This record gives sequence, C-alpha cells and structure tokens, in this order.
Amino acid sequence: MQVLATSSDVLGELDAVSISRRIAAGDFSAVEAVNAAIARLRAVEPLLHAVVCERFEQALAEASVLSPAAPAGLLAGVPSLIKDNTDLAGSPTRHGSRGTSAAPVAADSEFTRVFRATGLIPIAKSSLPEFGLTATTEPGHSPATCNPWNTTHSSGGSSGGSAALVAAGVVPIAHANDGGGSI
Repeated sequence: MQVLATSSDVLGELDAVSISRRIAAGDFSAVEAVNAAIARLRAVEPLLHAVVCERFEQALAEASVLSPAAPAGLLAGVPSLIKDNTDLAGSPTRHGSRGTSAAPVAADSEFTRVFRATGLIPIAKSSLPEFGLTATTEPGHSPATCNPWNTTHSSGGSSGGSAALVAAGVVPIAHANDGGGSI
C-alpha cells in the first residue's frame, strides 16, 4: 500500500523554497503551512510510524510570530522535522533507544540552532534505528518505520523517519544525518 499525504491544502506539492516565498509574499501564513503539515502528519503517522515526539503546539507558537513583514530566515515558516539523535529544546533526545532518558532536553544543539536560524519550524522529531546502527529504521522504543511507497517494507537507513515523511509529502524538507551513506 502506498501512503501519500499531499492534498489541496496550502502546501500542495511545493518545495521548501516555494513555500517560504509564498509565505513571504503573504499568499498564506506560516501558521497555515504548519497546520497543513500537522494535518498531513496526523493522517499518515498511524501507517508510517515515523515520528517519536510531536511538538505541534510549540511549532504553531513559533509560526504565529512570523509575518511577511518580518521574515526570519531564508526558509521562514516552512514546516520540517528534526531527527531524534539531535537535541531540540523541550523534546527528549532518545536516539531510538529505550536506554536513554525520556526527559525533554533544556536547549537546542548547535546544529538545531543553525537549522532553526534558516526559519524552518520543526513540528516533530523523526524516528531512527537504535543509535543509528542498523540499515532499517526500527527504533528500540516504537514500531518500525514503514516506507510510504510500500508499507510492507522498511523506510531503511538511519534517517528513515525523515525520509518517509518527506517521501509521503508531509513536509518538503527534513533533518537527516549519517555516517555510512544512508541519506
């Protein structure tokens, strides 16, 4: 079964640059873009298992302070994801493992600060295999992440949650990293 989240909402089939330009032009707001991505995520997450931590309220609050008159970064208002091996203030960083703390971290990592400085708004943290060590995205504390093109297959790689949600059309761009070529 194929899972696609694209719809006739404000995101349509736009890429990240086009979304930021449309927000800057006042065609739609960052709040509308984030709400569309949240709705898309809610529609596909029960089938894909690609998210380990939602942050919808925080994302909407961040989007609400943006305006075309005061853009904040090249990709201001574009909804995105942070992989769960990178600190995002207010969310736990589990590295796909039950052996890590579920307590929220207090501060963004340096990478997250740079990522957010572009204007990207993380709506959730994406899944990865435990400590990114296997070729399939099977976190130790949640179900395996499915490939949106065929849900009987894994999304694969250590950035499989991000890959699955971009491929499904939930967000146009997401954080991924690897040490062996998985992205």
